[in-house]
Amino acid sequence: MSQRTLFGGAISIVLPTNLLDASDIRQVPDTQEVFVSRDSDISFVVEILERVPIQNPDEAARFHFDSLAHDNDAQSHIVHEVQVPSAQNAALSEGTPLPIILDGSQAVTKFNRTTADDVRILLALFRIENKNVDLVLSVNIPTVAEDGTAVPPSGIESTREVFMVAASSLRVLDFDLFV
Repeated sequence: MSQRTLFGGAISIVLPTNLLDASDIRQVPDTQEVFVSRDSDISFVVEILERVPIQNPDEAARFHFDSLAHDNDAQSHIVHEVQVPSAQNAALSEGTPLPIILDGSQAVTKFNRTTADDVRILLALFRIENKNVDLVLSVNIPTVAEDGTAVPPSGIESTREVFMVAASSLRVLDFDLFV
């Protein structure tokens, strides 16, 4: 694990050293930072989005998960759990807001395959109200894959631990990024 800077140094995060910056191999939108594992089909995405006009944090996280399912053309999707930081802990947070954590699954057909892959989605939503931004960290973990690249249960749990480190370490260093 190592500290990385994103968006020209405006955000820092701790991520595994075995992740490749996807922009080195393909086009990535300016509003995203995408990292892919060298050892599996696991990917980490940090995306800057316009803040959705939903006040309830649980519902806002579900909205972003549903939007991701739509973008993935998911055949089905389900939310397993949403963890919202307590108001007391959120008040103690300086600068970068505490994330809302969502754990869900999507059935996604990829690359003209005949069977949908089951993909575990871990999502951390950072609501930056004064900049009208929702910053989303998501991790895609294939748990059932037609091509045999599924991550075993032990890998799912270790990736969840890595995701929690990434989510808790993410810091906005320069809020002018969101102008």
